[in-house]
Amino acid sequence: MAEPLAVPLPALMAHRPFALFWSARVLVTAASQMQAVAIGWQIYELTGSAFDLGLVGLVQFIPVVALALVVGHVADRYQRRLVVRGCQLVQAASAAALAAGALSGGLAVSTIFAIVLVIGTARAFELPAMHAMVPGLVPPVLFPRAVAGSVSANQTAIIVGPAIGGLLYLAGPATVYALCGVVLAAAAILVTLIQVELPPRRHEKPSLASLFAGIRYIRSREALLGVISLDLFAVLLGGATALLPVYARDILDAGPRGLGLLRSAPAVGALATSIFLARYPLRRRIGPALFRTVMVFGAATIVFGLSTSFALSLIALAVLGASDVVSVVIRASLVQIRTPDAMRGRVSAVHSLFTGTSNQLGAFESGLVAALVGTVPSVLLGGIGTVAIAVLWMVLFPELRRVHQFEE
Repeated sequence: MAEPLAVPLPALMAHRPFALFWSARVLVTAASQMQAVAIGWQIYELTGSAFDLGLVGLVQFIPVVALALVVGHVADRYQRRLVVRGCQLVQAASAAALAAGALSGGLAVSTIFAIVLVIGTARAFELPAMHAMVPGLVPPVLFPRAVAGSVSANQTAIIVGPAIGGLLYLAGPATVYALCGVVLAAAAILVTLIQVELPPRRHEKPSLASLFAGIRYIRSREALLGVISLDLFAVLLGGATALLPVYARDILDAGPRGLGLLRSAPAVGALATSIFLARYPLRRRIGPALFRTVMVFGAATIVFGLSTSFALSLIALAVLGASDVVSVVIRASLVQIRTPDAMRGRVSAVHSLFTGTSNQLGAFESGLVAALVGTVPSVLLGGIGTVAIAVLWMVLFPELRRVHQFEE
């Protein structure tokens, strides 16, 4: 039976488990975005260092690398819903600690980094379990649209979160952190309410073979290896958003409120695109579409790097977000559809290591290069490098270039 040509997001929301998941993801992402604005601006105020902004990304990246194999095994061995809920409660407690420290006036940079490490550890466990949950929330025929709908949840929050964070920061960072704690606790409640019929789960004992199963599976499939590694290197080089505090204060003279708008701009383009893809999903010529969008991502990064106009910068970031979301939907759909449920946690953990953390590692790379050669050259080099990576991957992974549809 041919799948329907158009299924709007409200039809997806008719599935109660997906509606609860979607709402929880909006809250979690909004909280993380508000928190990112507050942490970024506060650290830059305290140190004035672009390198320290990059360190925020590195600190969040460390636990994902250190725990990559363990978190995937946890997602496949235990109830994913409970893992996600526990991680969200840890993040809520961390936000409360940041609020208390900011309120007392004794929140040192080292303390912020320590709490960010805890947050990064919680997210390392949360992401694989969360991604592996999606296929069980809707009928299989709706899964590509559910991925696009899930991405739209992220983008909705990325639009709203930074703008709220930048506005509330005017009342002090403690206000932002306190609200984040409340929002994360509410998300944990929504996840608790998700009830789905789970397939029988094999409880494998931890072993080197089971821990490395996700890596072996990806290596055995060229298209999956290509799509995951492409995103890693493209975003690693194109991590311009880590330097938005520098652009907002020193180049565009936009202040905290302008920083919130700049952080929201990529999500404006991404949200519009994800809503379109939820209604009219990609069905053919998946591989070529992926490479084209990565090249557009690199070109938009170059335009942003050269811009000294606030309006042009917003437009460039919106195009960047629109192109990125196509890549996200293609990648997530390929990984989840072509992976058996018993291995989705471990494959998702490797996926998170290579792609979900590329933003954090890219943030460190951007901060490091900016400290060495300057902010604008750092962004330009990243954009040019992203385009070059897309061209190189077309040669190195011909099977990915030939992918026509999501199913094998």
